[in-house]
Amino acid sequence: MRGITLAILAMLGCLGTDARAQPEARPELLLRDTIRGMPRGERQEIQVLTATIAPGQATVFHTHAFPVIVHVLEGTFTLELEGLPTAVVSAGQALVEPPNVRMTGYNRGAGPLRVLIVYVADPGTPFLHPVH
Repeated sequence: MRGITLAILAMLGCLGTDARAQPEARPELLLRDTIRGMPRGERQEIQVLTATIAPGQATVFHTHAFPVIVHVLEGTFTLELEGLPTAVVSAGQALVEPPNVRMTGYNRGAGPLRVLIVYVADPGTPFLHPVH
């Protein structure tokens, strides 16, 4: 019986050692940017959205009241910003869309474009404002 107990304890010790041998999980920095225009009220609303844009499809011509963070999950995102250089961001990369700039996003690739969007705004602020 003592031999079985020692064998079980040895196995448990090995499992514990394997678990401790794993490296610690650490975040990977995708984007660091200094921006202007974040909401300054006592409370903010956070929206996390996803979007899939088919090949050849575009977003509406629009603005945002506050900066928008876009992380490309799949494909390549092309963002044309009025008065600023065009941004092209591939899967695994991120960008910040500035506030109050007229823009349109495009999928100019052959496959689907999937993005994760984070928007922090004053409560009740619409995500975007279409430009006519």
